[in-house]
Amino acid sequence: MNEYDVLIIGAGPIGLACGIEAKEAGLSYVIVDKGALVNSLYNYPVFMTFFSTSQRLEIGGVPFVSINARPNRNEAVEYYRRVTEKFSLNIHLFEPVKGVRKQEDGSFFVDTTKAIYRTKYVVIATGFYDAPVMMNIPGEELPKVTHYYKDPHLYAFQDVVVVGANNSAIDAALEAYRKGARVTLVIRKGEIGSYVKYWVRPDIENRIKEGEIKVYYHSELLSVEENSVKIRTEEGVLDIKNDWVIAMTGYKPDADMLKRLGVLLEERQGGVPAYNPDTMETNLPGLYVAGVVCGGLDTHKWFIENSRVHAEQIFAHIRGI
Repeated sequence: MNEYDVLIIGAGPIGLACGIEAKEAGLSYVIVDKGALVNSLYNYPVFMTFFSTSQRLEIGGVPFVSINARPNRNEAVEYYRRVTEKFSLNIHLFEPVKGVRKQEDGSFFVDTTKAIYRTKYVVIATGFYDAPVMMNIPGEELPKVTHYYKDPHLYAFQDVVVVGANNSAIDAALEAYRKGARVTLVIRKGEIGSYVKYWVRPDIENRIKEGEIKVYYHSELLSVEENSVKIRTEEGVLDIKNDWVIAMTGYKPDADMLKRLGVLLEERQGGVPAYNPDTMETNLPGLYVAGVVCGGLDTHKWFIENSRVHAEQIFAHIRGI
C-alpha cells in the first residue's frame, strides 16, 4: 500500500500544475498517467502550432521561451519535460488507473495496473484527447482509418479523405496537400468551422477556391472500403477512390470513468461533471476535477491557458485558504 496526501490522475500540463501546487504546499503526492508525459501533446501533429502564445502556456512560474510568436508542439513537449525536471515531480507513467474506491473514513483507494494507493484527495486531470468521437460507420475499423493525425509524409501522392471542419481537420488537409496528397474534405455543415485559427482560414479557403483541395459541404462519410469510400453529398451518394481516411471528428472526456467514481454528470449540459467552480471539488468530497475534463462534451471551453488556475483553486481549498 502506497499512501499519499494527494493522487493526481493525468500528467498533462494541468496535472503537472497540480503536482507543483501540491509540492509547494508541502503535501505528499503522486501523479499517475496511462501514457507518456503530456501524452496528449505528444500525440499532437508533429508540426502543430498552438493558438496560444507561450506565456499563456506557462505553469509553475517557469518562463516558456519560444523563438516563434506561437510555440509549436515540439517546443511545448520539451518545455513541460523541463518543468517536470525542475520541480522533480513524482510521476508514474504508463500506469493506467483501473478504479477509485471511496472509503468510509473519507479517504480513497486508487487501483492501477501496477499498485494500490491510499490517498486523502484525488484530482482528475485527464483531459479528453484519448477518447475520439467515433463515426460508427462500416469500415471505420480498417487500418486505413485514423482518428489521430501525426505526420503528413505518410500521405504523399495518395488519395486522402479528411473528415471535419475545425483546426485538426484543416491542419491535416493543408499539410497532406503540401506533401503531394490528393485531399478531399468532408464537412457536415456548410462552411469551415468557426474555431479555425485566423491565420489558417485564408489558406484553406484559397486552396478550396483554386480547386487544389476538394470539399463536400453538407456531407458525411457513409462507409469505408479497402480502396474507396462512400460519401453522402447534396448531389447524392458518391463512391470515390481512396487510400486513407483521417477522421478529425473530435474527442471527448472519459465520462464512464467519472460515472464509475460516482461523479454526477449534467447530461443536459453535455456531460459536464458536477463541481464547485470556486474549489473544483465534485459532489464527492475530496475528489476534484481540473482542466478540459470540466467541460464535458464542450471541448472548446477549457484550454491550458484558462484552466491553469484550477490547480491553485484546488490546493487553496485543500489547505483551507
